[in-house]
Amino acid sequence: MSGTQSDAQLAQQVDRQSAKVLQWRFVMNLALMVFDALVFFCVNLGVMAMYKEMYVFTTRLQWNVPINPYLYAAVCAVIWVFCARVAGVYHRHVFADGYQLNVLLFKATCISWISICAVNYIMQTTISLADVTVTCLCVWVVEMIVRMIARMFLTVRHRKGEYSYPTVIVGSPEGIGQLLKFLNQRKQLNYKPVRVCPIRVNPATGLIEADPDRNLLKAEVEESWGEFIQPITYGDDLAARIAQTGAQTVMVTDVLDRFSDNLSTFAVQMEALNLEIALITSALDIAEHATQMRNIQGMSIMTISLPQYSPASRIKKRIFDLVVSSIAIILSSPIMLIVALAIKLEDGGPIFYKQERIGLHGKPFYIHKFRSMRVDADKHLKEVLEANGQEMGARYKLKHDPRITKVGNFIRKTSLDELPQFFDVFTGSMSVVGPRPQRDFEVEEYDQVYATRLLVKPGITGPWQVSGRNDLNEEESRQLDVSYVQDWSVLGDVVYILRTIGIVVHPHGAY
Repeated sequence: MSGTQSDAQLAQQVDRQSAKVLQWRFVMNLALMVFDALVFFCVNLGVMAMYKEMYVFTTRLQWNVPINPYLYAAVCAVIWVFCARVAGVYHRHVFADGYQLNVLLFKATCISWISICAVNYIMQTTISLADVTVTCLCVWVVEMIVRMIARMFLTVRHRKGEYSYPTVIVGSPEGIGQLLKFLNQRKQLNYKPVRVCPIRVNPATGLIEADPDRNLLKAEVEESWGEFIQPITYGDDLAARIAQTGAQTVMVTDVLDRFSDNLSTFAVQMEALNLEIALITSALDIAEHATQMRNIQGMSIMTISLPQYSPASRIKKRIFDLVVSSIAIILSSPIMLIVALAIKLEDGGPIFYKQERIGLHGKPFYIHKFRSMRVDADKHLKEVLEANGQEMGARYKLKHDPRITKVGNFIRKTSLDELPQFFDVFTGSMSVVGPRPQRDFEVEEYDQVYATRLLVKPGITGPWQVSGRNDLNEEESRQLDVSYVQDWSVLGDVVYILRTIGIVVHPHGAY
């Protein structure tokens, strides 16, 4: 009975800890919603005054019925907040990501514009379309500024250890190291590792047991996190000992496979003490697929599909590529002319460089860039790699490649050498966003998982370009590419484009 009472007390302790986090998160979101409503209310009244539409009427009943302008603005403000919530603006993982949040704010702006226009149409108000449009655009700009200030406030609090989720990481030593590196790079997620629990599968019984290799664990933790994190030994009373540490979240990296009995048993133990479980899944996990159950002659069949691979979604992406590439070609024409002249004046060689790459479904195509190396660079690749102790393969990259020209060094760091690829996008061999195009000898090294990157067109920019580029190791690069194949969307592509602009302004990992 005492053990039962102890477990109950631990569950209550976790509940109290979770309640504190939920409380500040609720207060933060509520404050943002109230402020968002006030912003829309004030901006709407200001725009109505500017357009001299403070006297609002409805002609719905065949005669002019006055509507209080303050009531009208308040209703529109509520609509805006509701649309922002539908768009995902208030999600905790999105809030600290400026690029993605700004896109979602624009999505909320579009939804609210449509909603308010629909209300005006139904009520037959005298508010003009220009009034609604200007109001929504102004609110979008103001909200981006507000969120930037709020992120600065939260960043300071995060550095002091506030508003965090104490987390225990469970998995192999290697898996723990990879996840710690991920969390170290993305502190906006605000998971704070307080313990690590190394485990492995017993080859004889197939059951989970503690991994005794503490030296490997220590090396992985210190390399990825930069400081020691106390380990906790896997065992029958693991949930109770995790609860005693004050942790709220148990993050599973690997070893415990999805849909396995081991994970089911583990999950029951954690959930019995109200501990939250965060499962890091494979990039090819089917959780993101649309599922549909059918019953055919007494047999239940579940079908899965990725909606973004439908013909309609592919057409939307192609239209997106055509629009973006056309705008990019027009706007960057003066820059491309200057770069072309600089390349020609430096050594008199050709301006453009083309190379065969592997594209959609493994079909080869030629990629075009501004030439950044000597004319005979390809002939000397092997000897340059040998001089630097590297071999030909999927992951060769030199920080100080002697074949790069002075102009080439500049246009590489600023990504200006990629501008001619917008013509490749326009002709259809590439996409604006997608995995980086690779050569045939790189494709030959693909395994069956990594080969899925050939299911989409290669892109000018993508997850690799905005996540560290050449500073990423092979495993991280592959994970990013495969995840993109699984999760791509037009809205997600917009986020990558915005991130790319930031990388161009502040180059990191480009050489």
